Amino acid sequence: MRTIVKAPVGRHVGFVLVSYAFIVTMMGTTLPTPLYPIYQQEIGFSSLLVTVIYSTYAVGVIAALLLFGHLSDEIGRRWVLLVGLLLSAASALAFLFAGSLTLLFIGRVLSGLSAGILTGTATATLVDLAPQDEQRKATLIAAGANMGGLGLGPLLAGLLSQYAILPLQLVFILDLILLVLAIVGILIIPEPIKVKTNVWFRPQRLRIPAEVRTTFFRASIPGFAGFSMLGLFTAVAPVFLHQTLHLPNHALTGLVVFSVFASSTFGQLLLERLPQRLMLPTGCVGLIIGLALVASGLQTRSLALLVVGAVVAGLGQGMSFRAGLAAINAQSPSAQRSEIISSFFVVLYIAISIPVIGVGVAAQIFGLQIAGVAFSAIMAILALIALIMLITYPDV
Repeated sequence: MRTIVKAPVGRHVGFVLVSYAFIVTMMGTTLPTPLYPIYQQEIGFSSLLVTVIYSTYAVGVIAALLLFGHLSDEIGRRWVLLVGLLLSAASALAFLFAGSLTLLFIGRVLSGLSAGILTGTATATLVDLAPQDEQRKATLIAAGANMGGLGLGPLLAGLLSQYAILPLQLVFILDLILLVLAIVGILIIPEPIKVKTNVWFRPQRLRIPAEVRTTFFRASIPGFAGFSMLGLFTAVAPVFLHQTLHLPNHALTGLVVFSVFASSTFGQLLLERLPQRLMLPTGCVGLIIGLALVASGLQTRSLALLVVGAVVAGLGQGMSFRAGLAAINAQSPSAQRSEIISSFFVVLYIAISIPVIGVGVAAQIFGLQIAGVAFSAIMAILALIALIMLITYPDV
């Protein structure tokens, strides 16, 4: 039974304020995306280092998932949300004053920690604050806030860095203002759970019971391919547009990356419209077609093909991610669900980091264009393998 502690605002306003904090935090994690070419010029580093800087985000996320996965159940939702927001503000400050690689790395790790801490907690808080008969809707809103915030970050940063003053500072000043408002909002929301008096801190265990392993494996392959594709666009697309296509417009870069996350959000919402059994195979098909179009766009240096591929692959990623997560949730014993879901997210965040560094290494040797084409082809093959498994063994 939920316990909602009295606060200056009711749970409906609290729901809106938590959604806002969720969007602002996730937006902050992708603000640097269209700015990497500017940092390269200002500080001076290679495309490989761009991918390494980007990937340190996943280190923060995975650390937060493992160390603080249960924390909001122990000390309450509000305090953990505030910690996530403060870490996001610290990340924004690091980028605001970034004049060296060290601050860029620190900013990315802090950003990952904020996202890892806040994502699960904000989702749980929205479900807690929603009426009992609208909790499924609350989960969808949480998914939309998550991916929508990720998409808004590059769009906002691209527009401001291209058309406003202080291209590397203004967006983070605005981000800090938005975060202050979010912190004030979280301070006045009701605490939706009963806080424990004896807090027991323990790291989140990772475990996949035998009865869930087949479902986990089938969901993880397209999930890995889809999140690797997100990593490619978030880390490498800005450099590719700038250096290979000679399109240095940062607003355009932000729009291209935004299109991936926007279509991913739409793909997740389709879960409510299509039969569950069709979602994962359809997502795999979307990934295969989208990644093939991305590879063609990279090979022919066609912006149009690249954008269309981004949209189609984003739809596939959104569908396969939500369907895979739903399938794992349904198969997982309730007592072990947290461990299994955390394991799934660790796989996804490894996918968003390690392969992208591989692209950076390959780009140093073969060039960014060839590396991007090869990467897209490998991820499409992974999605194809997952599709063949789903068709061949639909009931396993």
